[in-house]
Amino acid sequence: MSGSNPFDPKLFTADAISAETKGINDFIVGAMKDMPEWWDVGVQTFREQRARGEGAFPLAPKSPRAREIEIDGKGNKVKLRIIAPEGSPKGVYLHIHGGGWTLGGADQQDPMLERIADNTGLACVSVEYRLAPENPYPAGPDDCEAAAIWLAKNAKSEFGTDVLTIGGESAGGHLSAVTLLRMRDRHGYTGFKGANLVFGAFDMSMTPSQKAFGDERLILRTIDIEKFGDAFMPPHVDRRDPDVSPLYARLHDMPPALFTIGTRDALIDDSLFMHARWIAAGNEAELAVFPGGAHGFIAFPGELAAAANKRCDDFLKRVVAG
Repeated sequence: MSGSNPFDPKLFTADAISAETKGINDFIVGAMKDMPEWWDVGVQTFREQRARGEGAFPLAPKSPRAREIEIDGKGNKVKLRIIAPEGSPKGVYLHIHGGGWTLGGADQQDPMLERIADNTGLACVSVEYRLAPENPYPAGPDDCEAAAIWLAKNAKSEFGTDVLTIGGESAGGHLSAVTLLRMRDRHGYTGFKGANLVFGAFDMSMTPSQKAFGDERLILRTIDIEKFGDAFMPPHVDRRDPDVSPLYARLHDMPPALFTIGTRDALIDDSLFMHARWIAAGNEAELAVFPGGAHGFIAFPGELAAAANKRCDDFLKRVVAG
C-alpha cells in the first residue's frame, strides 16, 4: 500500500509488491501478449474492440443512473455524462477520462463514477472530448476547457452548488492539469477546490521513466507513449509548451492536488516531478505511491486498487468539506 512517507525507499523495492499485485501484473502481461496494436488495426477498430471489453481492461457496465447533456464548445457541441448522488450534491467532480488522447469515452467508467458520487456526494460530470488522431491538439483540451467554463457558470443552477473539483486518469490527469491552467490564465478562474490526478502524463517531451520503461506489456510501454503522443501532437507544436506539457507551466494558484501513482508505471516520474513542482509553487499536494501498481491499476480488483480508490474518495471529500 501507499505508506505515509511516499519517499520511503522501501516502497520502490520488489519486496514491497504483494503477491496479489504480482499476480494481477502477470495476468495483465499475459492478457496483452497477443493483442494487436491500435496503430496496426486502426484506431476506430481498436476503440470498438475496447468498448466490447476485448483487451486488458475489464468491461465497465453502463449505469442506469447516467444522463447526458450537450453544451456549446469552440464551434462544436460537447457531450457531458452526468452521474449524480442521491439527494443534493455537495459539489461537482469534473471528470476527464484516460486513453492516451485517442481511446476511451465518457461512458466507459460508470462504476467508478458511481462510486465517487456515492462516497463523496459529488455529481460526476465526465467530458466526451474529441479524440486524436482524427482531432489532434488542441481539440481535446478545448472541449475540456469548454466543460470547465460551462460548469463555472452553470453548476449552481444545474446542481445547486458551485463547489467544483476536477480530476482524471492518465491522459485525463494531463487534461485536468491543462484545464486548470487554461481556466486560471484565460478566464481568471481559480475556484476549483481540488485536483485528483491519477497516474497522469505531464511531460509530452517524455520523462526519464517514460523513456526507460521498455517493452514489457504492462498496459503502457515506451512505444505506446510515443505513438499516443504522435497521434495527439501536431508536428509543429513545441512539446514543452506549458499548454501541452503542464510540468513546464507556472503552477501558482493551483488547488490542493492528490497525485496517485504505482511504482510499475512508466509515468511514475510525471507524478513525482509534478508533485514537487506543485508544492514548490506554493500549493498543497499529496503523493500516494502504490508498490507494484501498473498503469491503470485502479481498474483491476485487489487491495491495491481498493486502497488507492479510497484515498482518492477521501481526498475529494476533504477538499469539498474545506
